[in-house]
Amino acid sequence: MSTNDSATTASTRQFVLEKESELRLEVGPEALLRLRLTAGAAEVFGAELPPGKWIIVPALRNIAIFTWKGATIELDGISEVEYVADETPMVSYVNVHAILDGRRSRTKNSNNLDSSQGPRTIVVGPTDSGKSSLCRMLLNWACKRNWKPTFVDLDISQGSITMPGCISASSVEMPMDAFWGFPTEMPVVYFYGHTSASVNVELYKVLMKELAQTLEKRFLCFPEYEVAGMVINTMGWIEGLGYELLLQAINTFNVNVVLVLGQEKLFSMLRDVLKGKPHVDIVKLHKSEGVVLRNQKVRQMSRSYRIREYFYGLNNELSPYSISMNYGDISVYKIDGGPQAPRSALPIGAEPITDPTRAALVNINYELIHAILAISYAKEPDQIISSNIAGFLYVTEIDVESKRITLLAPCPGELPSRLLIMGTLKWSEN
Repeated sequence: MSTNDSATTASTRQFVLEKESELRLEVGPEALLRLRLTAGAAEVFGAELPPGKWIIVPALRNIAIFTWKGATIELDGISEVEYVADETPMVSYVNVHAILDGRRSRTKNSNNLDSSQGPRTIVVGPTDSGKSSLCRMLLNWACKRNWKPTFVDLDISQGSITMPGCISASSVEMPMDAFWGFPTEMPVVYFYGHTSASVNVELYKVLMKELAQTLEKRFLCFPEYEVAGMVINTMGWIEGLGYELLLQAINTFNVNVVLVLGQEKLFSMLRDVLKGKPHVDIVKLHKSEGVVLRNQKVRQMSRSYRIREYFYGLNNELSPYSISMNYGDISVYKIDGGPQAPRSALPIGAEPITDPTRAALVNINYELIHAILAISYAKEPDQIISSNIAGFLYVTEIDVESKRITLLAPCPGELPSRLLIMGTLKWSEN
């Protein structure tokens, strides 16, 4: 068995894993690494590796290849860190899955209409505690049991389903590929436009409610989705206002299972505040020692990769399309309440009031360069906040003299809507 805690050279090496152990890998931004399973059985985030097939590991990925009964893994290429660990929390994670699976079965077999709701599980914890990884595992294991759970992503900082800066949800109907993201069936996406909830807290709350209401309507039409329940990923902001947003998410999505990762204090606080809700179970779980702490630079780089992936694909397999339009062909809005009226224009004694959820028209100028714009399904501006998103555009050029704007779109064709939304989310191809 080979182990290496530093950067490795581009050579082929083999790891023999004992039962209930895992191979942990950290892949850098420029590294090229591929792997294959040569013996036994192994999985990544609950997704089984196909035997004998070389798989490319995308850049900036931290993964753990786990085996229940033993496996042999072959690596070829470069990784920053690679080592085998025999102490993992996987048994406790799969025990949680077994409990959720039992609840789904009981709900499906129940004749009581009041108990038709499957487990609605929210995963909470500080930044870099393994929340999104646990969500993947729970979703994959549920799909292997032929359930169709709904994944809800409230983490606006990275974006698992689509672009960062979004609150989104999608039903998951088949096990997800180990590395290539979430297969999205009928995704519902609301554009928040920022990577921090503190920029516009009221908007974040409103969009959570909009998403929850949309999912409740979907569950009425598709009972199998309601029985399978939800797996909800959250932000790593767990103190002060972030903690209040967690409580709001628990109430908004009618959560009945709370999984707390790696935070004794948060577990204690939630247990105390939710003890009046007998139908809400709170479970404390250990985070994996393989979870990697990322600094701000790495987070920004990961976000940039995610945006680029939307337009170009993970391996540059997509060909985005450039569109040049007149200013008058589109209307760009920003949801921040717009500028306040001057005090001189208000009645004596009145204070200026802004509505942080109001869509204000934006003048197209150089401020939009490199901005990510969301295409709204709204028919009218006052419907923007309650309408989900058709897709995204990237502003590549502004010509003030000719009043034309050049946009990068993921595909050719007419835009689904002329109403676009901007936030503070920007990206540069360079």
